[in-house]
Amino acid sequence: MWLIHSSIGRKLVMSISGTVLLLFLLFHLSMNVAAVFSAEAYNTICALLGANWYAVAATVVLAGIIAIHFIYAAMITLQNRKARGNDRYAVNSRPKGVSWASQNMFVIGVVILGFLLLHLSQFWYKMMFAELLGYHEVTLCDGTTLHPQDGAAFIGYYFRHLWVVIAYLIWYAALWFHLTHGVWSAIQTLGWSNQVWLKRWKLAGNVIATLIFLGFAFVTLFFYAKSLCGGNCC
Repeated sequence: MWLIHSSIGRKLVMSISGTVLLLFLLFHLSMNVAAVFSAEAYNTICALLGANWYAVAATVVLAGIIAIHFIYAAMITLQNRKARGNDRYAVNSRPKGVSWASQNMFVIGVVILGFLLLHLSQFWYKMMFAELLGYHEVTLCDGTTLHPQDGAAFIGYYFRHLWVVIAYLIWYAALWFHLTHGVWSAIQTLGWSNQVWLKRWKLAGNVIATLIFLGFAFVTLFFYAKSLCGGNCC
């Protein structure tokens, strides 16, 4: 099958799956920003999603897309290393016009995937998965009990810990590097680019990556700052 064995096919799958994941990131960001302005609005969204069949189905599809994106990234990385042969062991300066992110996309992806597992263990596992198991309360490590649909409380709980904040900021930075290359590369693979538009798409990729980074970082730092003053200064 050419989508598996062809270099162009693999890149096409990477581009399409990456675009879907980017759209999900924008959706997730809009949800998190809502939590800053209204905990009730955010929890309403959590209730609409939760363990409802359509949310569970979307989660399964999303997990599949993430798996496909990562597997194809590994395939392309191995293919590129095989093509370079012994040259990969040589110490060469980065070619002009080639970003650091583009040369380290797989490593950055591994970092992103690692932090994703942390995120899932803190939120998805204790919210949607807990609902699926029929739990009406989730007990956290310090004895705090929360309802699985009280997403705002989960955000407030985790983002009051400095190590969690730092970990998430590192994750957002990795996402930034990944997206600054991934956005325009996906568009180029899909054939929506040329010499004139390439620079524009690269600029658009930087803007989108920066907005996502700043948006998630803002929410994280907002709740951390809120925890420092007991929730009374915001």
